[in-house]
Amino acid sequence: MRSVLPGTTIETKLTEKDVAKTFLDNIFMAGGLMLSQVVSLTGIEPYVIQNWVKRGFLPRPERKLYTKNQFCRVAIIGALRESMQIDRITRLLSYINGHLNDESDDLVSDAELYNDFVNLIIACGGFRSPRDVKIVIEALTADYREPYAGARRCLSKVLEVMLYAYTAAELRQTAENLMSDFD
Repeated sequence: MRSVLPGTTIETKLTEKDVAKTFLDNIFMAGGLMLSQVVSLTGIEPYVIQNWVKRGFLPRPERKLYTKNQFCRVAIIGALRESMQIDRITRLLSYINGHLNDESDDLVSDAELYNDFVNLIIACGGFRSPRDVKIVIEALTADYREPYAGARRCLSKVLEVMLYAYTAAELRQTAENLMSDFD
């Protein structure tokens, strides 16, 4: 089964846990990515990414290089923007740590969140009941060490919203494709 990592153009098999982490660790082994590389791997226009930086939705690249966390933020926004407004997406990301900056060591980074998100998509393997989704999320976050009381609950809630928003976008695209048959 070939598919793409959510919010990217990266083709991979979405069957094994931590596929996103493994892939991204390899990409970022030599350091950051230039904007042109981020654009190539996400399919998002450079002016859009630059606008996100300007508006504070994405931290400024250092020496014109995007970090793994910045890339993952772009991928998360890219995966969710078909079903959520960007200010709602960034509010969702802020909910985990209390702010949009994810550079603190004791909080959930965008890279960790993205990996958990991809793992959740893989674990759900299609459409499940809300109860089943909560059970899968509980299992995925079981080893999470809370930097503060209630952090696991926040992470779980964000993952749940992300899954439903991503699934809604996929369903919308499926409906659009079916509608094109009517033309």
